[in-house]
Amino acid sequence: MILERRLAAILAADVVGYSRLTREDEQATLVAFSKLREDFIEPLIVQHHGRVVKVMGDGYLVEFNSAVNAVQCAVAWQQGVTEAQDTKTLTFRIGVNLGDIVVEGDDILGDGVNLAARLEGLADPGGIVISDMVQKNVCHKLHFKFIDQGKQTLKNIDQALRTWKWVDGDVNATVAGDVVAIGDKPTIAVLAFKNLSGGPEQEYFSDGVSEDIITELGRFPELFVIARNSSFAYKNARTLAGNIGRDLGVQYLVQGSVRKAGERVRISVQLVDTETGNQIWAERYDRQLEDIFELQDEITRSVVAVLPIRLQSAIVERAKRKPVKSLSAYDFVLRARYMENHTSDKVPEILELLKTAIELDPTYARAFGMLAFVQAYSVFTFSPIGDDPTASAEVNIRKALSLDPDDHLIQSDAAHVYLIAGKHHLSEKHIKRAYALNPNDISLQIERGIITNYCGDSQLGLEILKTALAHDPLARDHWFESLAETSYMLRKYEDAIELYEQWQNPPVHMLTHLAACYAQLGQMDNARQAVEEFERRRPANSDFEFYANAHARLCKRSEDANHWVEGYRKAGLIGHNLADS
Repeated sequence: MILERRLAAILAADVVGYSRLTREDEQATLVAFSKLREDFIEPLIVQHHGRVVKVMGDGYLVEFNSAVNAVQCAVAWQQGVTEAQDTKTLTFRIGVNLGDIVVEGDDILGDGVNLAARLEGLADPGGIVISDMVQKNVCHKLHFKFIDQGKQTLKNIDQALRTWKWVDGDVNATVAGDVVAIGDKPTIAVLAFKNLSGGPEQEYFSDGVSEDIITELGRFPELFVIARNSSFAYKNARTLAGNIGRDLGVQYLVQGSVRKAGERVRISVQLVDTETGNQIWAERYDRQLEDIFELQDEITRSVVAVLPIRLQSAIVERAKRKPVKSLSAYDFVLRARYMENHTSDKVPEILELLKTAIELDPTYARAFGMLAFVQAYSVFTFSPIGDDPTASAEVNIRKALSLDPDDHLIQSDAAHVYLIAGKHHLSEKHIKRAYALNPNDISLQIERGIITNYCGDSQLGLEILKTALAHDPLARDHWFESLAETSYMLRKYEDAIELYEQWQNPPVHMLTHLAACYAQLGQMDNARQAVEEFERRRPANSDFEFYANAHARLCKRSEDANHWVEGYRKAGLIGHNLADS
């Protein structure tokens, strides 16, 4: 008989002191565990694509097809289990292993399962222990911190095995020598906001805002966000940002205060670089205090929409201070992203940075994703990479997705690549997935608005863009260009012109959009001025008909494509034959 075998990640968990708890109050313990299973544990397992193999009294055995999913689930379990309980608090130990298992119906057996159970026994209450195989699979993909416990002798396991212990960033934890680096991700702590309202009864509001920001920033996988227990340890303490940075091992702090007076509330927020002590960004929110919880949600959404964008610029500045030889793959991607955000005429330099990143780390999914995006977008720079850049872009985006399908930025890159390739069903599929992974990322909201517009619902696209941009008054100029394009497609040419003319030195391609708007309004003198400026600034030997074809291909509906072509033709940018091509 040939046994059915497969490789799987196994999570074993049990309640600490369950027998004692049931002796003390059996009814309360059973009710608490049952409610916790239904409300928190099993939805969490489903969310991380796990399968409950069996529940053995107070213990869980769970199978995952990915070590990454298993570890993410384990950490989310330990970080969220206390808050998920109303009264009686149950504490868990968790072990995670990756190994060969034997399948018998719905059950699983074998050394892979036994080792997970042994690892769980090594964990501290509220802790996680993983095997060396799991550590090797997740160390470059997740931002969680583990320390090497060396080789451990485990019951009924033939040889001593190396294990790793999860550290939740506790400021009192002593972590010696061989801490696993949390990688190249920027590290950030959100301190408890100061309550300046004059009464301790208002503390819940300032703490609630801080906690919500921690939770929502945690949805950005590119950030390493310190857990609440650690960052709140500094509540009401007079500690310098640099000292907190060293204690927690973070590069950035979010600090703030809440002041309520009558029916109004003022919330101040600032982002600080712990290395220099400099304030990177600050904002103040003044609101009417009508529905306090709705207001709390609004402030959280506003801060979380803007903060990662402001943080990105600060991260790039840090990268610039490093000598080239010390740059990691992550730093090269950051430099490429900065260059891509600030110029449209340096495609070769951007590609070199991304290729270097991939050479340094051939498994770096985001490097492949951005490479695909830049290749595809080159059709709009008047310096396309080859005759059909989208073909290469599709190869690289498939590679990125195979490396990390659960990264919201890679899903967004995929949506954009497929939009440029004219594969609208795939574009819509990937932007929907990206938005589901992280609805708080303002750049994803912008991309969602762009894709909605070009896929045929310009009115909805306009509404999505306006909602997103309302969160960031200092948003990047090119995001407002998306709003202008949507206005053009809705025949709101005056609105589009007003947006285009905000730029002192617009990208060269935008002049053609401006010319099309004026031409549609019959303002031919203004249209000719825009065309003349375009002709003066366009690269030598550039092919505008190639650009116009690529722009028309963005449109899912032929009437929208023809609308752009008509505008270009009226402005004198193209001949009559393009409309039929």
